[in-house]
Amino acid sequence: MDHYEINDKTIALYGMQNKTRVYEEDKSFIIDKSATTIMEESCTYFGSSLNGRKRGTEKLIGVSYKAPIIVEETNDLIFFPTSSPRCDECSWIRSNKIDKFYYKNNHLMIEFKNGNKIYLKISYDVFNKQILRATRLEHVLNDRKKELNK
Repeated sequence: MDHYEINDKTIALYGMQNKTRVYEEDKSFIIDKSATTIMEESCTYFGSSLNGRKRGTEKLIGVSYKAPIIVEETNDLIFFPTSSPRCDECSWIRSNKIDKFYYKNNHLMIEFKNGNKIYLKISYDVFNKQILRATRLEHVLNDRKKELNK
């Protein structure tokens, strides 16, 4: 498969060199593109660009470096990068699908709500900071939705 759009079942894009293991709630598979390319194409599919979404995040919560991204707002498809999106090994994680995370054997173990687990080479503190940013973005987005529905 060489084309993929992020959808409501997507929980993580695990970056490898020029390839990505896509984790969905019920399966995983490899795409012959970087995780950031999949993010870019998915943002475009939903009517924006990755850079446009980055600018939106900066406007909403003031974060521009390793910013969480709202891929699609009605389903709260918010992902955050584990490193600079320019790196081939950058992974993108959907924050509201994480159950818990902890350090094990010099790697960060992420357990998702569906039972899937992935290991990342990232510090606990950096990962925790990324989750906090994504959660803040989701909170601001949901507050805006509530204001519009009044």
